[in-house]
Amino acid sequence: MRKIVLCLVALLATLPAMAELQNVEVGGQIHIRGNYITNQILLTPGLRYNPLQTLGRPIGGPFHPAVLSLNSWDNDAKDYSAVEQRTRLNVKADFTDNVSAFIELDSYDIWGEDFRSAAYLTGVDSRANSSNDVEMYQSYVEAKELWGTPLSVKIGRQELSFGSQWLIGPRDFAFGFTGLSFDAVRLTYATDTLSVDAWAAKLSESFTDFGKGDVDFYGIYASCKAVEDQTFDLYYLLLRDDQSMPQGYGDTMLHTVGARAAGKFGAFDYDAEVAYQFGQADSLGVIVGDHSADWGNLGAKLDMGYTFDCAWQPRVFVGGRYYGGEDKRDISFGEWLCPFDRPTASVSFNRLFSNEIANGWTDYFNDLSNAWWARLGVAAAPTEKIHGILALTYIESLEAFDRPAAGVFSWWTHESSTDLGVEAVLFMEYCYSKDLTFEAGWSHMFVGDGLKEGNYSAWNGTIFNGGSDNNDADYVYGGCKITF
Repeated sequence: MRKIVLCLVALLATLPAMAELQNVEVGGQIHIRGNYITNQILLTPGLRYNPLQTLGRPIGGPFHPAVLSLNSWDNDAKDYSAVEQRTRLNVKADFTDNVSAFIELDSYDIWGEDFRSAAYLTGVDSRANSSNDVEMYQSYVEAKELWGTPLSVKIGRQELSFGSQWLIGPRDFAFGFTGLSFDAVRLTYATDTLSVDAWAAKLSESFTDFGKGDVDFYGIYASCKAVEDQTFDLYYLLLRDDQSMPQGYGDTMLHTVGARAAGKFGAFDYDAEVAYQFGQADSLGVIVGDHSADWGNLGAKLDMGYTFDCAWQPRVFVGGRYYGGEDKRDISFGEWLCPFDRPTASVSFNRLFSNEIANGWTDYFNDLSNAWWARLGVAAAPTEKIHGILALTYIESLEAFDRPAAGVFSWWTHESSTDLGVEAVLFMEYCYSKDLTFEAGWSHMFVGDGLKEGNYSAWNGTIFNGGSDNNDADYVYGGCKITF
């Protein structure tokens, strides 16, 4: 570890800068969590329906893949248990003239895998031969107060986090906390009451003409704090996908415009946000042969809480989310007979790079859409170092999937229930010191019929979530995190 730190410091010291090195800071984090999950995850996706075997136009169109599910909701399925660990190490170097550089390495691993152990029988373990143990998670140069103004620029691989991280965040807190960073250029204009950020990020590079065949992410995010204890945000986001598509399809252009207001009035706090998405969705349309697929979906969030001034400082809170979506995979008898009928893509609100989840059951990848949920709970601090949360969340699909009922007759369907279920969660945190925190939690999923029968609510409404039964599921975890 000492050699790695010295190498990082030496690397930073060689960065071109028109000033001398003034200060070097070394930091990092170790986050370890043991997880045990019952009745949910299928390590190999299970086939529920194969529309390509039906007569006439199959459900979803001629190019729609077999309907697979990552979930089982069945006592006969295997449980999941593993200990995950993420290790981070960073160095920050400050120069004169408001210039700094930051480098952060990280490694995400599962205990018992991808490490230099020896198999106890043979003495050899091939799992140690990994080429991606340590990643360059962040690496950027930052210059502040450009030309004597409140303008700064950050160039390189970096985290992007805005507002409550409802649409853009580092994805670092839930099960599978691998983190998320962007290769980007970011400009920030910041005063005491106003900040405006503009950025351009490269998500995929095709190595051809400039911007050709790439995936890019652009945005402008403005935040005003002119009113005491209140924050007002406005933003515009553009995700452009110019990757190669079949003839007749163009770029995918996902535009998102949104507004947010958050703050507190005495003991009452709130956080409200609304966003609308529009633009070409050719990357979804090509799956079913829809040349005119478009986004046109609304997303919204609302959180409210009230903190009582008494022992334990209890905060009662309510909240909800709405992710507009549609399911147009079913067909009528007439459409089934007509050889000229063409399917329509099912387009739902895209969660982009959200850092919040409804729960670990239906929103594992921060990807729940075509759905809404509501939550009621209480947070309290029994002691100065112990904090806890108890909450109930109800989840429901917006538009249900019409399930095949008669094999080859794909027009003959039964509508799935939209009730995805109720989650009960208990989370406790013990701050042993200002650096070390222990955590433990339990979550129970009361599985609704909508999960057994299945709906397209996962992966931003593009993946089927349905099992072979409706057995409840549990998630128990515990771990620790130290930051230095």
